[in-house]
Amino acid sequence: MKILLTTLNSKFIHTNLAIRYLKESVKDLIQVDVREYTINNQLDYILKDIYKHNYDAVFFSTYIWNIYDIVKLCDNLKKVKPEIKIGLGGPEVTYDSENAMEKYEFLDYIIRGEGELIFRSLVQHFLGQKKIEDVKGITYRKDGEVFVNEEMEVLQDLDKIPSPYDNLDPKEYENRIVYYETSRGCPFNCQYCLSSAMEGLRYFSIDRVKRDLKNLIGARVSQIKFIDRTFNANKKFAKEIMEFLAENDNGYTTYHFEVTAHLLDDDMLDFLKDCKEGLFQFEIGVQSTNQKTLDAVGRRDDFKRLSYVVKTIKSFRNIHQHLDLIAGLPYEGYERFEESFNDVFNLGIEQLQLGFLKMIKGTGMRYSADKYGYRFKDYAPYEILFNDFMSYDEMLKIKDIEEILELYYNSNNFPLSIEYIIRNHYDESPFKFFEEFSTYFEDNGYFDMAQGKNQLYKILLDFYNEKINKENELFSEVLKYDYLSLGKISTVPSIFDKVEISGFKNKCHEFLHDVENLKVYLPQFADTPTKYILKYIHFEPFKYDILKLKEDINAKLEKNQTVILFDYNTNKVFDKSKTYTVKVGEDDEV
Repeated sequence: MKILLTTLNSKFIHTNLAIRYLKESVKDLIQVDVREYTINNQLDYILKDIYKHNYDAVFFSTYIWNIYDIVKLCDNLKKVKPEIKIGLGGPEVTYDSENAMEKYEFLDYIIRGEGELIFRSLVQHFLGQKKIEDVKGITYRKDGEVFVNEEMEVLQDLDKIPSPYDNLDPKEYENRIVYYETSRGCPFNCQYCLSSAMEGLRYFSIDRVKRDLKNLIGARVSQIKFIDRTFNANKKFAKEIMEFLAENDNGYTTYHFEVTAHLLDDDMLDFLKDCKEGLFQFEIGVQSTNQKTLDAVGRRDDFKRLSYVVKTIKSFRNIHQHLDLIAGLPYEGYERFEESFNDVFNLGIEQLQLGFLKMIKGTGMRYSADKYGYRFKDYAPYEILFNDFMSYDEMLKIKDIEEILELYYNSNNFPLSIEYIIRNHYDESPFKFFEEFSTYFEDNGYFDMAQGKNQLYKILLDFYNEKINKENELFSEVLKYDYLSLGKISTVPSIFDKVEISGFKNKCHEFLHDVENLKVYLPQFADTPTKYILKYIHFEPFKYDILKLKEDINAKLEKNQTVILFDYNTNKVFDKSKTYTVKVGEDDEV
């Protein structure tokens, strides 16, 4: 029997863990194929590729981002090959399998929940070793009738699942993102999360995890994303893994964790302080700072401790922190959401992700939707439209704010400019800046089409001049600094004033010919020809000593012509260049 396990990933660089587990679970019974596509592939291409391999059965792993494309594929696959058996698994079909079977006539099987034991049992049925009625955990169709078999017991010893990484092919994983789990379940019971549908928390053994990670590190994967809902639920386990990763750093692979900040104790912070810059990334779910909201969704948190931890890690300048908020939770209207936004934004983290509540199948929030007056889209990703606390108009406004946040804050393309605006003009409520700027965007039709890099800078400059209209020349110089910090350019855009210095180019060359200057500012370029150095640096005159604002964003600057050296030859995670105020020519002031 010829079986295919497949899915549609959101990007080519991603890899799917579920289908690899299923393949390993039956390797002693039958050889099955694994093929991965993406949601960007043409459906006709995928259909052709699957059809030409003449499979007897195809099983898809489904999620909110791929379910509709997979349904279209399966429908056409059944038309061109009526005898093929088609099965679906994953969260999109687990929690309403009967309805899915009734809705999609092409379906033969649905695997409900954790699939390793279920798929193995189903393959045994295909091989004539088991009756279909004895295959736990499936919903199936027979003679036009839908049957729901009893649940499969949850596997307690996760090490019994064969590892997909024991004899991996490095070519399959090199430069790709791998999703990896050290545990299943979650110690918390947040009602908007699918983990609330699971009971308990189970771990793979530490030896198994280390062996897997060692193999993936050897394969030079781009990043390992740990999909544990709370990676640091077991402090000793988490720290041992992170120490192992630090000790086995290959200089290339990075690691992303979802952590609960208030569980990070001082011992863990001491360890994190000395970790290599950029090795680890943290995603921290805050969701709301309103205690009544957190109580309603069953979430436990300690924002005071979380704030301390986040600020402490920020001071290390070695770990990128990404904090999440969810708009549309119970008891949090527009004004209270503004408060949550400001609470989190003022922590000064690298990224603030605004999400919108999704009524995912199987979650407690979906079952209690009527209690809070929720109305939501009845198709994936089941995003809410409004509830008793926030209108649809207000949700739309937050969506505009979210887009501005992505373009101007999370992109890290305007760091000094945004900090300058907020701390000097919107310090009481950073939310108000994003709200007003998003209104400006909307009023001028800028949301109607994608804006290029230079246009985004011009729009921010225009907004500042029209709506704030204070220290306009200084702000233009701040914005120019951000623009030049991003990377080497050939010309400075005309929206910025050009400060003219007589013989400036020759003076810059003289600066680079001075060995002492290279020792102080560019030691990596010692004994390097000037022509080569100029490929990686840039000199730019400014009307103000802009770098003083990096020390004190509220500093009152007087006009003082300076020259800033931008060094782009850096591997820093938090800065795209290193910058210095320098003297270029004997007559120029620093």
